[in-house]
Amino acid sequence: MVFNILAINPGSTSTKIAWFRDEDEVWRETVRHDPHKIAEFAHVADQYEFRLGTIEEAVNKHNVSFDDLHAVVGRGGVIDPIPGGTYRVNQALIERSKLGKPWDHASNLGCIIADAIAQPRNIPAFIVDPVAVDEMDEYAKITGLPELPKHSLSHALNIKSTVRMASRDLEKDWKEMNFVVVHLGGGISVCAHRKGKMVDLNSGNDFGPFSPERTGGLPAGDLARICYSGEYNLKDMLKKLVGYGGIMAYLGTSDMREVRKRINEGDEKARLVVNSMVFQICKEIGAQATSMAGKVDAILVTGGVAYDTDMVAAITEKVQWIAPVLVYPGEDEMKPLALGGLRVLKGEEEPESYSDYHGGNE
Repeated sequence: MVFNILAINPGSTSTKIAWFRDEDEVWRETVRHDPHKIAEFAHVADQYEFRLGTIEEAVNKHNVSFDDLHAVVGRGGVIDPIPGGTYRVNQALIERSKLGKPWDHASNLGCIIADAIAQPRNIPAFIVDPVAVDEMDEYAKITGLPELPKHSLSHALNIKSTVRMASRDLEKDWKEMNFVVVHLGGGISVCAHRKGKMVDLNSGNDFGPFSPERTGGLPAGDLARICYSGEYNLKDMLKKLVGYGGIMAYLGTSDMREVRKRINEGDEKARLVVNSMVFQICKEIGAQATSMAGKVDAILVTGGVAYDTDMVAAITEKVQWIAPVLVYPGEDEMKPLALGGLRVLKGEEEPESYSDYHGGNE
């Protein structure tokens, strides 16, 4: 049997959708939304009917129907911590996604829209490996201040997908292998993936290397002094940490293509800052390798910035003594979403239930 699957990935002012027939992508659309229209909604969850209408228009344009689907898969949002896997959407998951806490993020719409399409047609709706995946060892969460534990927030969908690809290429079971996975994007996630679990990671908004848009770890005392200097309010500081930190703070852009162009034209400041970021990335790779006692089968480099071959070469030079470096550039979230649903439809994977971890109604 051939399965038709719709993958949905909501962004702040766009919604990506892709139609799959088993593993093959048939078509893809990015529906752009008027920012002024989006701003009319008080909460992200309130947008679902509006976005659903625009998605239906895109589907009709391709001469197919929601009625042709066997499953709908939405991007998982910022929810309570759960292990990785494919989760069947239920009422508890929908209610949690509608809360919009701690962030009212567009990805929370994924399960809401998927359910709205799937439920009237009596087909399953799923989410796959949301950013809130938490498989960390308990001791990895402890910091020097009990009030501030380390949280597991990462590019889990791309990390898990890359591990699966690498394991397939190496012709081994992914649950028998140890990887350090480096996601290079606007934020940077460096993860110790031990035998199928993300047992430690840097949580790029708070720890580890700075990135194109984020500060990474900072000197705690100096940060506290800046916060109480009277020069910035909470909103200002949060923007400095995530969005206007890292490469953006030093060079005025987070576009690494522009930064690479400057370096090639002789900009020594750009070279220094990028080399410093590479230095910090490599130190984090070493730290995550240590968390697995150095038993690393390969270091996997992925994400959009992994297309920068000069940066990847610089990272490889510093860390290849730990393990071979394999590169999987890009971040295609649509196919991993569809494949998660397909594994369940084909009986290769049992769907997880959010309620098993956090209670609530099925």
